[in-house]
Amino acid sequence: MKLTLLIFILAISWSLPVAAKDGTTVLITGANRGIGLELAKQYVAKGFQVIGTARKPTKAKALNALGVTVMQLDVTDPASVAAMDKALDSKSIDILINNAGYLYRKEQTLAAVDFEQVERTLAINSIGPLRVIKALIDNLQSGQNKTVINISSNLGSIENSRGGFYGYRASKSALNMFNKNLSAEFAKQGFIFTVLHPGWVQTDMGGETATLTVNESVTGLVKVISGLTTTDNGKFYDYTGKQLPW
Repeated sequence: MKLTLLIFILAISWSLPVAAKDGTTVLITGANRGIGLELAKQYVAKGFQVIGTARKPTKAKALNALGVTVMQLDVTDPASVAAMDKALDSKSIDILINNAGYLYRKEQTLAAVDFEQVERTLAINSIGPLRVIKALIDNLQSGQNKTVINISSNLGSIENSRGGFYGYRASKSALNMFNKNLSAEFAKQGFIFTVLHPGWVQTDMGGETATLTVNESVTGLVKVISGLTTTDNGKFYDYTGKQLPW
């Protein structure tokens, strides 16, 4: 009877989510839908303190329903980033996940390039994450994990490029370079700056024909993030942990 009870208790414990250390805080940009929302859900389930950002917090109903801290943030707006930084004050952030992103699909040829769209894509996907990191670097320095995850894409791999998506590919390549620079500058402080490719995911951006569900992608991302060490600083992985070429 005692042995049966012990096995039952162990079975329950193995099925429970891995809890975070007390007070571990993760901040996720673009958390109102898709990959960002699922990241918030999974980190809440693991016991993290979650801060999720959205451009329009009052309309982020699913995010608000999680009971997380929801903050307004437009990564392209310096005033919005500064306001978030001021509101956070000296709060420690253990993990920052720059997830907010944008894809303009029509730039498959040079003739189709729209420079306004290229500028918008770079502002959201490249400059935006760098602006957020610069604003929150003090909060990250006081955190325990000192981990910054930049959600990139295999489309940002120069070696793997097969053309098309001019603005998007360039924006993710730029993000990768920003990450590499940061990984070098802050390595001695114990930081981990890593770029992750979430796969082709069934979101508004990825479309219904994508190969991965949001849950499958994010489950992989969270597993990879949980296993990162300082040896992964400056590296480029996909959601399975496979290292990708620059």
